[in-house]
Amino acid sequence: MAALEFPAGFLFGTATSAYQIEGAWKEDGKGESMWDRLTHDHPEIIKDKSTGDVACNSYHLYKEDVRMLKELGVNFYRFSVSWSRILPTGHDNVVNQAGIAYYNNLINELIANGIQPMVIMYHFDLPQPLQDLGGWTNPVLANYFEDYARVLYANFGDRVKWWNTINEPQIHAMGYSEPFGLAPNILTPGHGQYLAVHTFLLSHARAYRLYEREFKAKQGGKVSIVPGGFWMQPTSDSKDEEEAAARAQEMQLGWVLHPIYSATGDYPPVMKEWMAKKSKEEGYSRSRLPSFTKEEIEMVKGTWDYLGLNHYTTFFTLQSKEESMFLKDTGVANIQDDKYPSAASEWLQVVPWGFRKLLNWIAKKYNNPPIVITENGFSDHGELNDRDRVNYLTKYLCELLKAVKDDGCNVIGYTVWSLMDNFEWPSGYTEKFGLFHVDFNDPDRKRTAKKSAEVYSQIIKNKKIPVEFAEG
Repeated sequence: MAALEFPAGFLFGTATSAYQIEGAWKEDGKGESMWDRLTHDHPEIIKDKSTGDVACNSYHLYKEDVRMLKELGVNFYRFSVSWSRILPTGHDNVVNQAGIAYYNNLINELIANGIQPMVIMYHFDLPQPLQDLGGWTNPVLANYFEDYARVLYANFGDRVKWWNTINEPQIHAMGYSEPFGLAPNILTPGHGQYLAVHTFLLSHARAYRLYEREFKAKQGGKVSIVPGGFWMQPTSDSKDEEEAAARAQEMQLGWVLHPIYSATGDYPPVMKEWMAKKSKEEGYSRSRLPSFTKEEIEMVKGTWDYLGLNHYTTFFTLQSKEESMFLKDTGVANIQDDKYPSAASEWLQVVPWGFRKLLNWIAKKYNNPPIVITENGFSDHGELNDRDRVNYLTKYLCELLKAVKDDGCNVIGYTVWSLMDNFEWPSGYTEKFGLFHVDFNDPDRKRTAKKSAEVYSQIIKNKKIPVEFAEG
């Protein structure tokens, strides 16, 4: 039984993001975001041609959301702030007080119910005026992000002690390179994604250093970035395939972690060498991977108080010139292994042991930093008796516990994506990740607890995984 019990002080939460749940897309002074623009101008990019204009209507129903969180018994709630709701033009010379009031109300309601707010500053929804300046491919955004972070720290930092800067930089950057349906859907393959991640890293570092310099002594909070990380499992145990999978791991997750969490800083050496060689072969006079200055390497290195990590699945890899969308430039493709069940999202297979392997890789590579799993979840079609989600969550939690108890990985918290069904980016409302069902045909957006909400609540309350879900 002890193997199924969580350590004392382990934190449980659930997550959402502003564009995916809030709605109220142009109410109370909110500016236009890149997702507002994309869904309105190019509905064909979204699977069901839907938008986040109303979504779960959480802008008006936040008290209902907090009631659901209270029902679950979570320790914290990870939600994102809409940059456009706070700074309608993207710049800090115009602050929207109605937006400040909304997040103050949400934060105060959480605290009144014994729930810690964990705030993510940026979850995919850039103000459109900043996208018009080139978005994340323009390095000037690091300045604007620092300005935005200052507004958030100054207004909310007296109560918010857990900060995430940027959600899944590598995934978001695909919106500047690949036809995956992510805003701003500007396709500059081979270039845009590297410029965007470079700016994300500098933006994160500027926000972290600002907090360290001006707010940390008084507010005492913690700041992290949140990469999305897959585990790369080679399809054979040949040396070449193992090396290719290791390279893909460095170029997918190490791309964000190495500059911040390694002792040396900068991009992973294998990534720099591979990209320099590849770029030269393609006829470029310089690498397509941007370079940091020595000063920037030092500024970015060490900008962490913990590690926020989003993890969903494992990729089974093999060397190939036909690289998968998530693994561009790595010389690797990922294939599905039919032994493992799939979710409603075609990229998401249920491979729990990959979670443990990934946690061990991070612990070994980066000196075992404290980790909060900031997203982990399963998509289906909205069933209330969501046994497949229950199976996914409990099996992944079992592997997390093995990583903590048997391997010594320093995981201190876990977050289910998502609190409720919501707008799932290019999939619209066709894929559901929620612990609570939302009726999107009901003007009141009625929420209903699923089986998974009941099981997760039980896990939180008892601080252990029920025996019937242990290893079956």
